[in-house]
Amino acid sequence: MGPCAPFAERPAVRDLNVLMKQDISGVLIIDKPSGMTSHDVVARVRRLLEIRQVGHFGTLDPFATGVLPLSVNKATRFAQFYLKSRKAYEGTIRLGFSTDTYDGTGKPTSEEVAASVEAATLERLLQEFTGRFLQTPPPYSAKRIGGKRAYELARQNKPVHLSPVEVEVYALELLSFDGTRATFAAECSGGTYIRSLAHDIGQKLGCGAHLDSLRRKAVAEFTLEKSVTLETLEKAVREQELEKCIVPLEALLPDCPELIVRGREEKSVRHGHKFELAQMERFGRGTGRVQAISLLKIMNPDRRLIAIARHVTGSIYHPDLVLV
Repeated sequence: MGPCAPFAERPAVRDLNVLMKQDISGVLIIDKPSGMTSHDVVARVRRLLEIRQVGHFGTLDPFATGVLPLSVNKATRFAQFYLKSRKAYEGTIRLGFSTDTYDGTGKPTSEEVAASVEAATLERLLQEFTGRFLQTPPPYSAKRIGGKRAYELARQNKPVHLSPVEVEVYALELLSFDGTRATFAAECSGGTYIRSLAHDIGQKLGCGAHLDSLRRKAVAEFTLEKSVTLETLEKAVREQELEKCIVPLEALLPDCPELIVRGREEKSVRHGHKFELAQMERFGRGTGRVQAISLLKIMNPDRRLIAIARHVTGSIYHPDLVLV
């Protein structure tokens, strides 16, 4: 063979590496740094993995840090199951003045005043913001108004009228307070704006307030302890150890009961046919009452996830998401 042969082989090696990465599906739990938008992180990971199918399960504001779950390949289809997932945060509320963005990156919208608030008073007020209630999203948000994002209108100094939506705050705890800055921990439903919480608390106190810092600790089962930085991910890709950073499809929705199917039953599920649970009572784990199970993870005998089935009626289920 001529001297050019080794060079001719190199693209094939690269193509093989790309194919290997494109065969990987699951979730990357990224510890998002401050200063990057969620879209920035997605774009960077797409370039790094050379994979187009990368999305996220819930955005984080650019100034915020912490858990940003990114879905890769087939996992992008799981976003529907995480839209309203429980989220956990820690952050700091700055008392004394409000801002137009409801956070520290915005312009002040009130004169700075001294906050004459006792820690005990603040603790009682935080309790008023727990449970289910209607919350108005910030004007600088991605909510759509007449086809445009709210923040686009706000930046043009146009009026932003957003309807309140129901949210649920499961816990809101004061961790420390120095008279001006209140550090807190919160657990809430998806769709809750922590910036609005900070702003509304300032309105209640009469001194104004905004969110000074925010770190997301968890989204559903994805926690900060299991997250990786972008630098760690880059190193794993260089060393061909991407699988060590990714949560496989089989580990998603860990509280969802599993059903093992084989033979004709497996073929039927793969074709998206409805089935009756009573005819397939081979659970991998967790049974409970049939009527109480809204979703089932359908596994093959090798314990590979092949579908997510949704309850239809009685003991009938339909494979809504089939992984070919």
